[in-house]
Amino acid sequence: MSKETSQRAPEPGGAGATSPPTAEPARKTAAPAQEPPAPPGEAPASRSEEEVPSDAAGSVARIFRREALEHQARPQHEGHLLQLAPTWTHRAYWLLVMVCLAGAVYSVLGQINEYAAGTAIVKLDGRIDVTARAAATVESVEVRPGQRVRAQQVLMRLYFAGEAAELRRIEHEFDLQLIRMLRDPGDAAARSALTTLRAQRELARSRLEERTIRAPQDGVVSDIRIHPGQQLQPGELVLSLLGESAGFRLVAMIPGYYRPLVRRGMPIRLELHGYPYAYQWLSVDTVGDEVVGPAEVKRYLGQEVADTVTSQEPLVLVEARLPSRQFVDDGRVLEYYEGMQGKAEVRVRAESILVTLIPSLKAILRRDDGPGI
Repeated sequence: MSKETSQRAPEPGGAGATSPPTAEPARKTAAPAQEPPAPPGEAPASRSEEEVPSDAAGSVARIFRREALEHQARPQHEGHLLQLAPTWTHRAYWLLVMVCLAGAVYSVLGQINEYAAGTAIVKLDGRIDVTARAAATVESVEVRPGQRVRAQQVLMRLYFAGEAAELRRIEHEFDLQLIRMLRDPGDAAARSALTTLRAQRELARSRLEERTIRAPQDGVVSDIRIHPGQQLQPGELVLSLLGESAGFRLVAMIPGYYRPLVRRGMPIRLELHGYPYAYQWLSVDTVGDEVVGPAEVKRYLGQEVADTVTSQEPLVLVEARLPSRQFVDDGRVLEYYEGMQGKAEVRVRAESILVTLIPSLKAILRRDDGPGI
């Protein structure tokens, strides 16, 4: 073989012969002809696919898939940014902002009331307590609760056998001495005996009268505390009478430190135990001038309801008159009864909600009018 390298025939469209073997073949591509500039006002004409060199088009076709080229040739549409949050969060955000603003305004303009609260007891005005005047045993009760009675009418009788026997004995002796004096008007002993027996007879009649309990005035029998055969002591309550002008009043026991803030005419709200939300609005009639202890409160209320007072702190007594003898609960008309208890509240002051939430603002908002140090 000959050491000379045969020359390769030039390809159609080629520029020249191949270089020696030591040199890499250089591909020369004919520069495309420049297009004339477009007239003013007209867009430059786009190059058609036929104008793309065949070797370049083939290289592109070999590198990219046909589907990618078709997608690239399609009209492009720009999309929106990716939205990760749902639409309702935007509305909820502004709603939350409005709620916060409304809460801030309400905390500044709104107020919270402070109430002086305590136990309240229903008391009966115009009640007459009938008591026993001597130690005795109940023989009979002549009336019943709710009965209307007249003044001096017999309410009950006590056992009086001993007093009656003593009265009969004295009256018998008195009759004997009276006959003796009539037979001998000058008998000084009979005259003196008559004087003594007359005094004893009046005393025996008085003792016998004590064994009969009568009504002190007209009224209605309210409460009977005794029964036949019961032993009574002097001063013990036997029954109660209600006069024509009898009414109910409320006695409230509130903490003593509220005394400077409670005044006559202030509204008071009553809620009876067992009747929730059946509020009764009253007006303060009287306020105690002193702050007293629990023992004094029990003495004022009486032994009937004294045991119900359990507070051990100083108290002040506030009284209000109930407008009627009835109250309404859930559409039902009910009666008041003495001794009923409940909760009484008197509004004493009010302060801003913001000050209540942040107590330190009180020192800032309240001016110190005292003398400087």
